[in-house]
Parts: sequence; C-alpha cells; structure tokens
Amino acid sequence: MEKLNGKKKIKICVFISGRGTNLKSLINFSKQKKTNFEIILIVSNKKNAKGLNFAIKNNIKSLIINYKNKKKTESIILKILKKNSIELVCLAGFMKILSKKIIKKYKDRILNIHPSLLPKYKGLNTHSKVIKNKDRFTGCTVHIVNSKLDSGKIILQKKIRVLKKDNEKSLAKRLLKVENQLYPKALKKFISTNL
Repeated sequence: MEKLNGKKKIKICVFISGRGTNLKSLINFSKQKKTNFEIILIVSNKKNAKGLNFAIKNNIKSLIINYKNKKKTESIILKILKKNSIELVCLAGFMKILSKKIIKKYKDRILNIHPSLLPKYKGLNTHSKVIKNKDRFTGCTVHIVNSKLDSGKIILQKKIRVLKKDNEKSLAKRLLKVENQLYPKALKKFISTNL
C-alpha cells in the first residue's frame, strides 16, 4: 500500500453489532481537517443495531450480514471490501470472531478495541473479572487482530482507576467514554506509522 502523501485518505470499513458509540467517535474524528482516514462502509451482523443510525445520519454506505452460513457470509464480506477498495478494517463492538481467511487477507490491517488492559482479561465479561478480582486499575486497548483472540500487537492503551463504588455497569459506562477517545487516536497513530 502506498504511503500517505498528505491527500490520500485510508479507506476504512467499521464492523459493529450494537450501539456504535466507538463508531460515532471514529466518524466524528474522520471529519476533522487533518484526519488521515475516511469511513466508507459500515458492516453489522444485526439489522437492529443502533449504530446503523450513524451510517444513515452521515450518509455512509452500510451492509447487514447474516452469519448463519459463516463461510458464505465471509466470502460476501471479502468481495464487498474489495469492491469498495477498503484498506483497513476496524472492529467496534463486533460480536463475531472473524475467520482466519479474512484475517489473512487483511493481515495487520484489522484493528479492534477491547475493554481491558491486554494481555489481561481476553474475551468476554472483562468488567466482572475486574470487579471480582478487586483490581485497582482497568482500561482499554486498541490492538491489531490476529488469529488468536485479543492477542495481536498493542497500538495504544489507556488506564483508569477502579472506584470502590464501581460495579460492572458503572465501570463499563466510565470506560466507554475512554474508549471513545482512545480509538480515533490509536487509528490515526497506526495509519501514520504503518501505512
């Protein structure tokens, strides 16, 4: 892939399954003057994902995919990514695990945000693990996706203190605000140093 020359913006597809708050922050950031990326496509595995509203509001093409036949679905995804000249994929609360085929095709060009300080607490239920283990700190991590769950190279992390009054819900809510700030910064950093 060619180096950025000041004018070329990296074409991105964002995958979502839910509310899309991280998607919203990426869209808002992409509209700033000196941003080095643009969001071309939004893919959701849920037709009622609230995040799809951001696609409508911002006039971004969106696609709803049915994961019943994973092999067939992922072939369709790859064709659509190619058709739209997508150079980078961002997972933002996408609750499906991508196959090795997609990960191989977009090697080192798929990013994910995870609500823990990786390598700690890979997978699901991170906040309950933090509370259960009485951790003093938690945080979020933007990393490159590889074939092992939440194990790719870390791009950026942000740490927050766990408050004594925190429960899973309050911790998730506070951390989400941090995620919304971290993801655009990490994406910008990744593009400027790797593409």
